[in-house]
Amino acid sequence: MPEDRHHAVQTSGRTPDLPPAPAYGHRSIAEVLTSAAASLGMEDFTNTLGLPAASRVCVVLADGLGRNLLKQKSAHTPFLRSVLQAGQGDVPVWLDSAFPSTTAAALSSFGTGLPAGQHGMVGYDVLDPDQDKVVNLLGNWDPGVNPSEWQPFPTVFERIAGQVEVSTVSLAQFDGSPMTRAALRGGRFIPGATPHARTAAAAEAMAASGPSLMYFYVNDLDKAGHRYGCRSEQWEHQLEELDATVKRLNSALPAGTTILLTADHGMLDVAEPQRIDFSTDPALVEGVRHTAGEPRMVHLYLAETHLLAGGRDRLVAAWKARFGDRVWAFTRDEAVAGGLFGDDVRPAVEGRIGDVMIAARDAVALYDGRRMRPTAMEVVGQHGSLTKAEREVPLLCFTAEGRNRRRG
Repeated sequence: MPEDRHHAVQTSGRTPDLPPAPAYGHRSIAEVLTSAAASLGMEDFTNTLGLPAASRVCVVLADGLGRNLLKQKSAHTPFLRSVLQAGQGDVPVWLDSAFPSTTAAALSSFGTGLPAGQHGMVGYDVLDPDQDKVVNLLGNWDPGVNPSEWQPFPTVFERIAGQVEVSTVSLAQFDGSPMTRAALRGGRFIPGATPHARTAAAAEAMAASGPSLMYFYVNDLDKAGHRYGCRSEQWEHQLEELDATVKRLNSALPAGTTILLTADHGMLDVAEPQRIDFSTDPALVEGVRHTAGEPRMVHLYLAETHLLAGGRDRLVAAWKARFGDRVWAFTRDEAVAGGLFGDDVRPAVEGRIGDVMIAARDAVALYDGRRMRPTAMEVVGQHGSLTKAEREVPLLCFTAEGRNRRRG
């Protein structure tokens, strides 16, 4: 399929009812590492978030921790609650996730400082125009896709390596994974099987002299949310574990270290009756060659003949007729014009984006049952769309007190 296929398709002139684009360049997940680098004195970076000057920064990213969830579950987070109550000056207390609000896109924006229209990680799985097949961009990477070519821009870690000590503390399975190579390459990888092990490893690494930037990844909340829901006891238990982990970091890291806590996306629960197989309705898949994305942000790729025959607008109308204001239904052109993927979308990225996109507005999840395993519809906690629950993530900023002093 030619890369510029979309240029033959004229916009319809409709203005879709879409929420504002993420605040790229101002208050989004893409500004965290770039601001941290600037706070360490690195040239060519802007401290957009107003972080305090520091010689050491540890960024804790809790996968799936939405801003509203943290507020609503504050009884489970005594340490984090004490941090919030202490205030953080002009540093914003929340950020926008990337679009889509999913790990592949958001972690890539976090790692590169760029929106998805530049880095090209535009969904959980998306169409690879060169192969004319849907490829996964997270844990089941396609062997025909080179991570460093799919996402060609240097990461923040690569840009500052050699000037400061750069390290990632995470699970061993992510060391050298395709997702890591695409979005978070650079620096030293420090594995740890448990939160305690990772905290100890982080403290040891940060104890070395000289400036340093550390990325500390926690994925247990997201796993519990997908399986049990973000209102479950299991999710609350993992939130308590996160609170304990950050408290240990506060005590174990060198005094004066800036600690940031943020997330890649939020989450909401979808009840089983609202997990819908849209492929059973012919009108919703008319002319569709490929489906991709996630159940709350579906990419639909149309056959060329349907595009040229007005099939795109018919498809949008069919989705609106079926779901009404339960979804946002819009075209690639409208998404690009609305800045959802940033101010500028690279030509190489455009073909990866659906001709039509369906983003959930309420608690509904949309599946193509023809290509999904039945177990996929058992997922409770979901994300990917533009709702506040999914797009707004916290940003906590405080200074580590060190081994001899404790807060909360």
